Amino acid sequence: MTTRQLRRRGTLGLPAEPALLGIYLNDHLAGATGGRELAKRIARAHRGTAAGPELERLVAEIAEDRRELLAVMRTLGVPVRRYKAVLGWLGERLGRLKPSGRLLSRSPLSSVIELETMRLGVEGKQSVWVLLRRLAEYDRRLDAARLDRLADRAARQSRLLEELRVRAADDIFGVARQPTG
Repeated sequence: MTTRQLRRRGTLGLPAEPALLGIYLNDHLAGATGGRELAKRIARAHRGTAAGPELERLVAEIAEDRRELLAVMRTLGVPVRRYKAVLGWLGERLGRLKPSGRLLSRSPLSSVIELETMRLGVEGKQSVWVLLRRLAEYDRRLDAARLDRLADRAARQSRLLEELRVRAADDIFGVARQPTG
């Protein structure tokens, strides 16, 4: 291996290629697009419930987080691959077709599964903010404080989604009504 090849390798021994960051960010944009749509659907399903206002705030934050990702991509000169965003949107729509024990109405299990899925997406989003924060140490175009705030917000969103998921699971599986011991 030449000295030039060694210099181009990152700490994991993988090539350090800027194009890979573009692919990575576009993949996260696809996830953010699907996540935004899923968040809207969850909020609609819980409108008028105790969780409704929290979920409406979450929808607004998730939409803002997607805009933040687009802003970071613009800052870094990463072109948006629209087909990936469309695939994220389509993936969320196709996810609605999964069997849930009910044919014509919404299953109570849907809330648990959707909240779990949403939480996984938010944790992925937190990972992108953390990675970008690390890159901000070397790339002055990235605002480290802003990325810290976004990572903290994602952690808070994840905690909220877990709390809501546990409540939904308790409701449908009767955990609160089960005797202990």
